Amino acid sequence: MSQPEVLNIASTLRETARRFPSQSAIVCPGGRDRFGRPADSSFSFDELDRESDLLAHGLADLGVEKGQRLVLMVRPGVEFIALTFALFKAGAVVVLIDPGMGPRRVFRCLDEVEPEGFIAIPPVHALRIMSLRRFRSARLNVTVGRRWFWKGATYDFLLAAGRGQAGGRRGPFPLVETGQTDPAAIIFTSGSTGPSKGVVYEHGMFAAQVEALRDFFNVEPGGIDLPGLPLFALFNSAMGVTTVIPQMDPAHPARVDPAKIVAAIHSHKVTQAFGSPAIWNRVGRYCEARDIKFPTLQRIFSAGAPVPIDVLARMKRTLVAAGSEMHTPYGATEALPVASITATDVLTRTAARTREGAGTCVGRPIPGMRLKIIEMIDGPIPSLAQARELPAGEIGEIIVQGAVVTREYFRRPEATAAAKISDGERFWHRMGDVGYLDESGELWFCGRKGHVVETLEGRMFTDCVEPIFNSHPALARCALVGLGARPRQTPCIVVELESGTSSRRVIAELRDLAQTHVNTRRIERFLIYPRSLPVDVRHNTKIDREQLAAWARRHS
Repeated sequence: MSQPEVLNIASTLRETARRFPSQSAIVCPGGRDRFGRPADSSFSFDELDRESDLLAHGLADLGVEKGQRLVLMVRPGVEFIALTFALFKAGAVVVLIDPGMGPRRVFRCLDEVEPEGFIAIPPVHALRIMSLRRFRSARLNVTVGRRWFWKGATYDFLLAAGRGQAGGRRGPFPLVETGQTDPAAIIFTSGSTGPSKGVVYEHGMFAAQVEALRDFFNVEPGGIDLPGLPLFALFNSAMGVTTVIPQMDPAHPARVDPAKIVAAIHSHKVTQAFGSPAIWNRVGRYCEARDIKFPTLQRIFSAGAPVPIDVLARMKRTLVAAGSEMHTPYGATEALPVASITATDVLTRTAARTREGAGTCVGRPIPGMRLKIIEMIDGPIPSLAQARELPAGEIGEIIVQGAVVTREYFRRPEATAAAKISDGERFWHRMGDVGYLDESGELWFCGRKGHVVETLEGRMFTDCVEPIFNSHPALARCALVGLGARPRQTPCIVVELESGTSSRRVIAELRDLAQTHVNTRRIERFLIYPRSLPVDVRHNTKIDREQLAAWARRHS
């Protein structure tokens, strides 16, 4: 049997540092100099690579070995990026868990992964120490920041160990040899549509993502990015793109201060930026009210959930540079990117159909990605031969295949079997979404499979229903939920109103609106939610329909 090709994803940072040593790798706005004056801190690619080398030496001295699982919980910034690449260099498996999902879910993820150490900020270590019995195997621990009441290694200790005796510095850390299919990270899903699962990212898969994002979106070295999701800073470092750390809480993107985002884009001449729809909703409204434009921005990305048409329109108006565009890539933690479409295409070609109930067009597959629509069935599908592919225009389950697709969930064989379909030596991933391919080959997203409402008259799909009602000016947004057991569910629309609107008048108008579309004529039940609709913790955009359905049952 041939040996797997050696590839350590950390080699991308080393190559970037070789090609662009003095270019800024990371810029952290909002700092202060020793006189208390506002001052940004900056790290070049050469400095970032050397810092991660020092940390990798320190980790190796601490006893970190290939394949060990270490939880990384630090705030976005230099430490997060340098530590991630240091762990990659040392051959460790980086475990990333979104703290915004809440302590109970976080502990459930930690129990599942059984980490061999924590590299984290002090509050995380305090919880670890109070749960020592729970984390008996966690012996490789590093505090990023000031230790409180415990001993052990710190970030500065790792740097000092990397420098060696008498303040000297060891040479570049020898990258641990890892294969294409060796695990590099375990990234937990947000749990917005079911229990959180650890998605195993391989070194080869990370490399394929970098290549796909770089080539499809024409990302060139020298660009400046403002990433609203910390993970995207790792891609930047692999592509020679400067990362400007946004001043925001990544656990609560919907609370972002738009003025700080606008200021960062202008002052650092940002050329591209990523954010969830919740971020661009706030930024877009802020810019619209003040007629703000972005002359340096070449591309804006938004993902995590379908981007509302009005958000696309507002952000598109801020882009004034020649050839600038907003992109909405489609994918998931298990497969990204899968497809993409531009705001221009949406606004000029597909938005009208979305408002009429056709679903949300997410564009054509990224080169190298294969995509099929199969008949919706529950339970595992052992082989592709047991799946029935559907013709163009027919709604079914979306499955994908390609180099950016993960092959398993960590220690979840049942979940892996339910999500993967064997195809000879290859496999397909079930996205958990439903949609269809049109005659031209574009993919239309119709909602999550688990959110399909099944009535005696047929299935109803969230993204073929909600845009019809969201066109009403009094609605902030709405959600389709099913009351009762499948296949005898009663469809119900739960509504979040814009402030200052009359609920009685709106309900009457929504009932009239429902009768004008074939997709919505069966809907007779409407409920006004008393506050903002509950959303996922990662992007603050995906509506928690399970929670809403429980609420609707109590209030019907």
